[in-house]
Amino acid sequence: MFHPNRPARRGVAATEFAVCLPVLMLLLLGTIECCSMIFLKQTLAVAAYEGGHAALAPGATSAQARVAAEAILTERRIAGGSVEIAPRPLESIAEGEFFDIRVSAPTNANRILPLNFFGGRTLTATASFMRENL
Repeated sequence: MFHPNRPARRGVAATEFAVCLPVLMLLLLGTIECCSMIFLKQTLAVAAYEGGHAALAPGATSAQARVAAEAILTERRIAGGSVEIAPRPLESIAEGEFFDIRVSAPTNANRILPLNFFGGRTLTATASFMRENL
């Protein structure tokens, strides 16, 4: 019904929707991408911990620690992950010395959406342990 004293408001909802939709989509996609990177970072931390846990077993080797960490990466479908033991291989670390397990993965290979919010970065997680009874 037409009211002559009321201003015309036809199409206002469609205009508001057209203005707000890109902002809402950016927020939604950004949230998905952030959650994906948080999952990646947490997976790297778990892999570093599990690699270190395997390294603490009596007679454990660097290869066994790498296999344990890489198993987590494979299980969670992390692409391009790498595992390193610092400062040197486990076999040459004396009892009572500290060592680090570093696990890293590129963000480009592990993103869900074809967006570039975290592009070109490498996330890393490190866990430190002390070599115990050999």
